[in-house]
Amino acid sequence: MTLALSPAARDALEDWLTAQKSLQGAAANTLTAYAADVRDFLVFLTFHQGGPQGLAPLTRISISEMRSWMAGLRAEDVGARSVARKLSAVKSFYRWLGEREGFEPTAVLSTRAPKFEKKLPRPLSVDAARNLIASVEAQAQTPWVAARDVAVVTLLYGCGLRISEALGLTPAHLPIGDVLRIIGKGNKERIVPVIGPARDAVEAYLRLCPFDLTEDAPVFRGVRGGALNPRSMQQLMAGLRLQLGLPATATPHALRHSFATHLLAAGGDLRAIQELLGHASLSTTQAYTSVDSVHLMTAYNKAHPKAH
Repeated sequence: MTLALSPAARDALEDWLTAQKSLQGAAANTLTAYAADVRDFLVFLTFHQGGPQGLAPLTRISISEMRSWMAGLRAEDVGARSVARKLSAVKSFYRWLGEREGFEPTAVLSTRAPKFEKKLPRPLSVDAARNLIASVEAQAQTPWVAARDVAVVTLLYGCGLRISEALGLTPAHLPIGDVLRIIGKGNKERIVPVIGPARDAVEAYLRLCPFDLTEDAPVFRGVRGGALNPRSMQQLMAGLRLQLGLPATATPHALRHSFATHLLAAGGDLRAIQELLGHASLSTTQAYTSVDSVHLMTAYNKAHPKAH
């Protein structure tokens, strides 16, 4: 038997998502994940209590119910990282609900997330990044497609853009100057310097692009003229991984990791790199210091006579 959410719980979820979008500036993908995680939690409560939960039962949630929910996730082999993400969404929802309904969601907020080892960014080496960019043009038979791919990849590595940010560029960003004004996650705006090779690559693509760049259309187009799908760039990187013998972690996002890691290794300031990447928290950027330490110790172990 499938038990539906109560209208009150469903409306509360929708109101919270609206608040996340309008007040917090949450991105569409984030909202989708939030909605799924909190809806699953509310469905669990529905089954656990044997019927749809109105607002009053939601405000009386207990520690034992939180433990039962997390135990159920573990029984379904949900990984610790995913459990932590789901708990974070539920806490955010309950924090908002508590403020709106005037109660303290202590049982939810005091629930501890499972510990997990945070994944370090997996950048390419400097030589691998150079070889990859040099190899992009030869992957497409159509000159304008080849120029497009070079432009996108060079923006990812040269400016540290997310793939969504690069593919979201519009004619309003043209002509590409010394800087780009980017609206990133959470509608956070940042100014990104543009290196000469990236600017030249975009200009080369624009000269060859067969489609009119109308005001509201994206700069980068697919072969049929629509917006370029991120999947196309993922497939490009997959082909380059095979050709160049790169690891599976060499994805479009790895170019952004490489941008940050190579800047840090060259003496870049961590705060400045945080601004360039658009990270809300410095702790996110600090992951790159760990990556740099790993590379340093690897070089030490290979080169120092006493390391063996």
